[in-house]
Formats: sequence, C-alpha cells, structure tokens
Amino acid sequence: MKRIKLDFADFKVEFCDREGALKQVEEFARRGTRFPVVVFGPEGCGKTSWLRQAAEVLKEREFGVIYFNPMRREFLAEVGIKSLEERVLELLKRADSVHALAGFVGYVVDFARDALKHGKKRIAIIVDDAFQYVGGKEAAFFVKGLLEIIEHPPESYERIVAIAATSEGLSRWEIGRHLWTELRGMWNMSKKGFEELYERVREGVLGSMPDYEDTWATTGGNPRVLAQLYQVKWSVDLVIERLAGSKKLDLFTSSLTSEERKYLLEAIEDPDTLLARERTSLLNKLVEMNLVVDAMPERRQEHWIDEPPPQKDLKLGVGRRMAWQTPLHREAVRRALEHL
Repeated sequence: MKRIKLDFADFKVEFCDREGALKQVEEFARRGTRFPVVVFGPEGCGKTSWLRQAAEVLKEREFGVIYFNPMRREFLAEVGIKSLEERVLELLKRADSVHALAGFVGYVVDFARDALKHGKKRIAIIVDDAFQYVGGKEAAFFVKGLLEIIEHPPESYERIVAIAATSEGLSRWEIGRHLWTELRGMWNMSKKGFEELYERVREGVLGSMPDYEDTWATTGGNPRVLAQLYQVKWSVDLVIERLAGSKKLDLFTSSLTSEERKYLLEAIEDPDTLLARERTSLLNKLVEMNLVVDAMPERRQEHWIDEPPPQKDLKLGVGRRMAWQTPLHREAVRRALEHL
C-alpha cells in the first residue's frame, strides 16, 4: 500500500499507524457502504490524514474517487472521465474563498451521479470538514443525497463507498437524528501509535524534544497539537494562550453564571458530570465551541474508526460518555476560569 506524505509544520512525515482504520477502508472497498459513514472526533485527531490515505487505498482498488475538502481548497474527481474532471477545475477557478468553495458541496453528489451515468462501476465519495461551513440542516440533506445515490442510483454499479468527516458537534447531532447514516467516532491516536509519530517527528527536527511521556500527557495523542507545540518550540503555555484566544474563552467563562462556573470546574475534573439535565445548556455550549465531545459511543470496535479511546482516563480528560477534545483544551478552560 502506498503511504502518502503529510505536512507536519515545515517538513513532511509518512502516514503512520492507524492500521485498524486502514483495514476498515479495505472492508469498505470489498463490500461498499450500505449507508454513508459519517466520522466525528476531536479537531486535529487525524481524520483528514486518514481520509487522504483512504483515497489512495481506494484508487488502488480501482475506485473512481471524488474528494472534497474546502478547508484545504481541494476538490478532486479522479474518475477517468475528462469532462467531469474539467468541470471540477472550473469550479475551483470560481471559488474565491473557503466559504465559496464550501457552497459547492452539493456538486459532489451531482458528480457522483454523472460518473455512474458514464459507466463508472466503483465510486468513492470522500468529504472532509465541509459541514461547519454549510450548517447542520444542509449537512443532513447532503448526507441524505449520498444515501439516495446508494439506494437509487441512475445506473447500476458494483460498489459505492461514501465517507464524510466532521469535528463539529452540532452538525453531528443534526445528522444523527435521521436514519440516513452510520455514525462512527474517531479518537486521537493510541499511545503506541502516537509514539510512532513522535519518533518520526524526532528524526526530522533539529534540537531536542520534550520527553515522550510528557508529550503524551499534554497532547492526549492529538497530532495537530504536537505540530502546534513544535511550531512554538514546545511552549505549552503559548499553545494554550492561542487556543484560549481563538475560542474566546475569557469571554465565554465571564458570560457564565456562578452555578455554570461551578459545573465547569467539576467537568474539568470529570467530564461525565456534564451528563445531567441541569447542565445541558453548558454542555451544548462546550460542544458548539469544539471543546468537548459528547455522547461518546460504547467502546465496541463497530462504533469506531481505528482504536476506541480508553473506557475512562481522567488524566487525559476522557470520561465514559463525555471527553475533552485534548488535555490542552481542558487546561485552557481551567486557566480562563482562574483569570476571573
């Protein structure tokens, strides 16, 4: 299997670990997806890297691949049909911003239909991180469009693989309340897999790196946080300050009632304490801000892409049903509360 090269700050690393996730892609290729698979998980946990590697796996299995990622300004239709590929290039020329490109999400379904009409028998549709731009209802309708292609194609086909990914909690809620999809979680890298990435990064950097155990405790296995730490010469404080600024945590914590602040302090120690009726409003705010992941599935493999998170690990901020996206998200909230 060809391993893609991924940008890591100012150098590249080869896609590593996620062996279980790649086996699941192989299974999708053998059987197709009966329902569109929507993958959710923390920001920066590796969904995009996995999807890009998945596209390579599916190409090797003779699938025509339609890949859409507005954040990276990537819209590809490698289906062996020149007219469709030219239309994609024309759309890219018309998109003058990420938001404009995200507005083309509906074209993904159209291209898949046209590829089937042109006789393509194996189609893979991969959509990454588009839902935050189109809103919950639009995301749900898009997923319904994918299901329509699977169930009511314009022409017969051998297999269709449809996968979409999001880190946006409210879109997941809107999609999940319909019976149109198969929701699966994806968590930060396992301790063993993250160590493999850590070693590859150490081979590519000049100077020393923090101790692995300390890095694991800080990142919780999140590859993007590792890259952010590298970019600021391993300053945890600076990454936390930037996270707090981007999330406007001072404004958020100052807007809370005294009771909500008490609930938040308890959630810092154990995120499962958010699972109470009187704390629903606070939980929804934290989900909307991409600080916590709620409604964590049971740790059965069928509910997850790759390895599930631990059943509970409060040192990393992982509860049984709720979890902080990374230990640094939790620490940033803790410090914002201390500043009040």
